[in-house]
This record gives sequence, structure tokens and C-alpha cells, in this order.
Amino acid sequence: MLRRSLVVLLSVLSGCGHPSGVMAPVTLSASAPRTAKVDMLVATTRQPSGDPATLFNGERSPKPYLTEVAVSIPPKRQPGTVQWPHRLPPNPATDFAVIRVKQLETVAEGRAWFRQHVVGGHALVFIHGFNNKYEDSVFRLAQIVHDSGMQATPVLFTWPSRAQLIAYQYDKESTNYSRTALEQALHTLAADPDVKDITILAHSMGTWLAMESLRQMGIRDGHVNPKIHNVILASPDIDIQVFAKQYVEMGAPRPKFTIFVSQDDKALAVSSFITGRVSRLGAINPTEEPYRTKLEQAGITAIDLTKVKSDDALNHGKFAESPEIVQLIGRRLMTGQPLTDSNVTLGQGITAVVGGTVTNIGTVAAAAAAAPATMIEQPLQPRKKQPNAEGTLQGDLQPQSLVK
Repeated sequence: MLRRSLVVLLSVLSGCGHPSGVMAPVTLSASAPRTAKVDMLVATTRQPSGDPATLFNGERSPKPYLTEVAVSIPPKRQPGTVQWPHRLPPNPATDFAVIRVKQLETVAEGRAWFRQHVVGGHALVFIHGFNNKYEDSVFRLAQIVHDSGMQATPVLFTWPSRAQLIAYQYDKESTNYSRTALEQALHTLAADPDVKDITILAHSMGTWLAMESLRQMGIRDGHVNPKIHNVILASPDIDIQVFAKQYVEMGAPRPKFTIFVSQDDKALAVSSFITGRVSRLGAINPTEEPYRTKLEQAGITAIDLTKVKSDDALNHGKFAESPEIVQLIGRRLMTGQPLTDSNVTLGQGITAVVGGTVTNIGTVAAAAAAAPATMIEQPLQPRKKQPNAEGTLQGDLQPQSLVK
């Protein structure tokens, strides 16, 4: 029975593939339709593949690498989507296509690149989630930057994911392997005089890496670098109690935190099963207690996307696939603007918990879901009674010492 249930879980996670090996640059034809372009700086702890079509694989490298990448985006496409080519090489008129790749050897070269691409001194650092190839994260960041209209210089940090459904634990340990490299990358970026502020946008398992690096920075320096103004966690695949400890241990003052949650996130339901039925931060109902009070105490904004419709069967990538949400990220959250004024109106019923107050930022009030997504957990063995959330979280947002 258990084996059959695991097969069901993995089949839920399975999706349509796309051609691999799209990183080899293509040439834009003079007669081709006008395309948009996204330039990004890519830092990685992945191992070089030795193949220009893939650049890096899913194995771990002790040495981080820095690469300049430019992506062409076709003129006709549905916002929120990545148009993968049906065949290689990609056709820039219809597909996302890499048009330039250059390996950078020194920090000075990276700073020279940033100086040439600086946008008001704002930097966005994107950290992808579980089951991503190098090219997946490159194209996803290009889509987010283009669709959000954000005024910032994009930086991608891509960690060693084997991009296999059965490699969950390997990917999780790869985030731990990469946390010092991300911390150093953030320090290097913050030390650049052309950088005024940094926003971190992390998704899924990448939120664990972001929190661990910020916690490590806080322990090492006493606080997070003051240039890191905003941290946005989308569908965070983090144990709720562990997140509370990470948040406290990064010290103060802290960046402004925003989390995107959805109670119908099937990927997080699977993660909860894999990790011993421990609730994930990205699947909470932020309007319910004790979460609403705890978020208020911590000064964290929570945006509930449960009502948002998505073409993603897992409901795990809503933050990037909804045009309204990705624009909210690019035009307001990155710049620290509030979500409580009349200028924030989204096309679907969405609620935000800001300062403990539930605010409707959609055109229709979002009714709270009755419970997190459990549809794929039903065939499994009976759920054990969970500890009371109020009791387990009671002291987690306060620093604790071993002795009095």
C-alpha cells in the first residue's frame, strides 16, 4: 500500500519535459521579429559539464563559477510562461533562446558587468527550487524579470540539483553544501559600490538555502548586511519551527520578509509526507491562529495565493506564472512599497496578512481554505496527531540560551 502511494505521489509530480541543452548561444537574424532581452549574472556551485549546450550539470563543485548570460524572449507569448523550443536550436521568433554566454574569471569582471547593467543600483538575487537544471533556472529568471517589469539587475544563484524526482534528499543536501557560497556571493554583491539595495527572491527548496545563508551571515556578522532590504519566499519548503529559529538567529535588524503561501500546493504536501508529515511554511493559512499573531510579531507579510488559478498542476509556481503576482513582486515588493493602499488591486481574490491585519488585495475577498492540501496524502497510513501549533511555536520567535 505504501509503495503504491509513493508511486501516486511521484506520478503527480511528473510533468512534460522539454529539449535539454539550450544553453548554446544562437544568432539573432536581422530579419527576425524584434525580441526582448534579459541580461543576467549567474553564480553557481554546480560542476561544469564540459558541454556548451548545458554548461553545468547537477553535481557539486568546490569552486563557484560566474557566468554572463543573455536570454532572448519572443514577442508573442502568454505572460507567466516559459516558451521552451520544440526542437533545437531554438527559434528566437517563437522560443526563449540564449544569445550570449561568457565565463567570468574574477570578481572584478563581475563588478564590471554589473556596472554596465546597473539599474538604479537595485539588484535581484533569484534562488531556484527543487528539481531544476541550470537552464531551467536561467529561463525562469528571464521570464520573471521580463513579466514583472522590475527595475533591477538580475543575479541568479543556481545550486547543484540533479533535476530528478527521486533526488529530493540529494537536492536538499546540495542547498546546505551551497550556503557559504551564497553568503559570500551576497557579501560580494553588497560590497559593490554600484549596489544600493538587494532583494532576494527564493522559491521552494531554494528558500531553505536563502534562510540558511542569511542565518549564517547573521551569526558571523551579528546581523544581515544592511543592503539586503527585502527577502521574498515563494512556496517556502521549510519546517515552520525551523524557519522561526532561522529568522531569530540571523540577528537584527532584519530585512523585510514577504512569504507567498497556498494551501493547495501539492508539491509541499508531498514534501510534508517525505519529511515525516511536518507542516511546511508555504502551506499555512496565514489568517488562522497562531500564524496570524506570530507573523504580526515578526513583522512578516504573508500573501495567500490559494485562490489564484494556475496552469501548474502542482500549484507550486503561482508566484511566477500569475501575471498579477509577478508584477506585484517587480513593482512593489522589491521596492518595499506597502500592500495596504488603494493602488494594489489584483485580478483574483487574494488576501495579505500585513501587520496582523487581513487585507483583501484582490477584487474578491479570498475565503480561507479549510485545510492544507491533503488529497494526495489520503491513501497513506493514518495521520498521527500533530502537536499543538501554539505550543510548539510559543518560544520559537525568541532567542534561547542553553543555560540561564
